[in-house]
Amino acid sequence: MEDPHSPLSMFLASTAHDMKNSISVLSGTLERLLDETPPAAGDACPRMAQMAQMLYQTRRLNDKLMQLLALYKQVGTAVYPFDLQPVEVGQLGEQVLALGRVLLASRGIRIELDIEPELVWHLDEDLVIGVLSHAVNNAVHYTRDRILLAACVRDGWLELRVEDNGAGYPGALLAADDAGMDGMGGLDFSTNSAGLGLHFSREVARMHRHRGRSGAVRLENGGRLGGGCFILALP
Repeated sequence: MEDPHSPLSMFLASTAHDMKNSISVLSGTLERLLDETPPAAGDACPRMAQMAQMLYQTRRLNDKLMQLLALYKQVGTAVYPFDLQPVEVGQLGEQVLALGRVLLASRGIRIELDIEPELVWHLDEDLVIGVLSHAVNNAVHYTRDRILLAACVRDGWLELRVEDNGAGYPGALLAADDAGMDGMGGLDFSTNSAGLGLHFSREVARMHRHRGRSGAVRLENGGRLGGGCFILALP
């Protein structure tokens, strides 16, 4: 990567951040339009289905911009620095739910939140929200109709889980995860595989360090809903 403090790098980071803000405005507009449509009308109107698909694609574009901005956080630019702060995990979860609520409702998917009360952890809020939102978007491909976002402290780690009630991750994906392969071959979530999104999530996890320990990501099948489980563990 180019020198993070060069004028070009600073310009690119600033531009990506502005693009992300514009995408957020577009997503908000689509969400309002979908939210204001009566359920019966939405089911019968092809335009509403098209609008839901547009919202999904804006979410994917937002994910890609988050991945790009994570690179700048990793190298520590002044425009977009890595920002480790104490965060109320329950409020973080509510933000993830708010981001996905309209899109999931348009697809008939219910999302639930289970986070220990008054749980606070040091993390980069923007990056972790990006990882969890990406995991929720991925779970849309696997779930039948339910997604769970849960958080708790386990053995001194903050464990954030996105689970679904689908058939689970494919065996090949779990095997690749066990082998430490993280999708650098160019696959992405749209093909029902973890792809570069999983690589992004692992990089965000590794950026979180404490007392010689680094965060990690793993995939499992089972969990409370019986389907796929995406797990982000932070020290």
